[in-house]
Amino acid sequence: MRYFNFLLVALLFYSCKTAVKSDKSPNIIIILTDDQGYQDLGSFGSPDIETPHLDQMAQQGVRLTNFYAAQAVCSASRAGILTGCYPNRIGIHGALMPNSKKGLNPDETTLAEMLRTKGYRTGIFGKWHLGDAQKFLPLNHGFDTYFGIPYSNDMWPLHPQQGKGFNFGPLPLYENNTIIDTLTDQSQLTTQITERSIEFIKSNKEAPFFLYIAHPQPHVPLFVSDKFKGKSKRGLYGDVIMEIDWSVGQVLNTLKENNLEENTLVIYTSDNGPWLSYGDHAGSALPLREGKGTALEGGQREPCILYYPGTLPEGKTIDTQMMNIDLLPTIANLVGAELPQNTIDGKNVWDLWTGTTTESPQEAYYFYYHTNELHGVRYKNWKLYFPHSYRTLDGKPGGKSGNPAPYSYKKFEKIALYDLEKDISETTDVAEQYPEVVAQITALADQKRLELGDALTQQVGAGTRPPGTVD
Repeated sequence: MRYFNFLLVALLFYSCKTAVKSDKSPNIIIILTDDQGYQDLGSFGSPDIETPHLDQMAQQGVRLTNFYAAQAVCSASRAGILTGCYPNRIGIHGALMPNSKKGLNPDETTLAEMLRTKGYRTGIFGKWHLGDAQKFLPLNHGFDTYFGIPYSNDMWPLHPQQGKGFNFGPLPLYENNTIIDTLTDQSQLTTQITERSIEFIKSNKEAPFFLYIAHPQPHVPLFVSDKFKGKSKRGLYGDVIMEIDWSVGQVLNTLKENNLEENTLVIYTSDNGPWLSYGDHAGSALPLREGKGTALEGGQREPCILYYPGTLPEGKTIDTQMMNIDLLPTIANLVGAELPQNTIDGKNVWDLWTGTTTESPQEAYYFYYHTNELHGVRYKNWKLYFPHSYRTLDGKPGGKSGNPAPYSYKKFEKIALYDLEKDISETTDVAEQYPEVVAQITALADQKRLELGDALTQQVGAGTRPPGTVD
């Protein structure tokens, strides 16, 4: 009889758990790092950085090996994630400086605002970098709670080029709309962001939530807590990645402990590639070419892991190209939300994630930089570059101990074409061998220029929208 009662209780518990999962909208967690290289995870080939939690997440989830940032720099990339738009469409360029008169326009619908319409609680913990004026802060863009810094962690008086190229004021730490501290030591910030994220999950476990964890690390200056100091074979940079991996483990464990694991989609990626001029304080994009600040593969192709047990495939690798602008429409499809009324550029790639198809809904992806320069296009296995200058170390070593080495500049003098399936490192220009491919991609680019413009060709797009401004 006792055994029968035990079975009955177990059956009832399982039924209730199953019913909760089927009735409740899935939670959404985006974990975004800053300036992390394509190779800087064990599951993406790192030879000397241990990332056991992220590797397990990849083993039990999906690896996206052709996932792109919307642009190879901080603010623009984050704008792509939160709005589903190419950053130049909405007037966000480069990395916004402190006291910027521009920010994310309130007329744009963010991922947080979209999810709020479906009853989601929303929180951001970490780096914002879409305008630091009060009207641009997260609570005015759909987030219920915010803890973190308003822009990059090097925008402070301790910048190595302070007084030479920059004149930064104190780095503020925000709690919602209030500055609660100014930072002179960032060694506890990853831990604090993790603790706040765990608290947010526990406080909102009964309702669907959207949690955006935007780690300021491993952007320079590098900081790590004593828990991981000196632990990595890769030096301080490796220590920082190990602590981020620990943070991911804490988040995943919290989901398990609160029976939320099978009803939560977790997305891990980076905003752009490594800042190579910082040398031993920078990540690695190998086997990709170049890094942050370029439209080359090392600047915009990022590690990306999807984790949604019981819904997404386990241990799957997807090579089809995608971009962070696709996250918003894909999540909208998942939760049954309406897309923003303003035109967006992202597409729903849920069928790619689940393995239903291998065909991208995007005809091509466009790589803009600076204010509005179309530098390149990804089309199927091809990557085409238009004439433009780009920064490079040109084989020279990067800086040491947090001080950058100077870049030099090279130029694509003519159109270049690479077959990324055969040449992931972009070593051999095959434009002359495939003139029909060049013509096909150039025609696509001409259509995009009519829409978004191109400062390199003096074409002004018809469909761009201005950023918000401070009056």
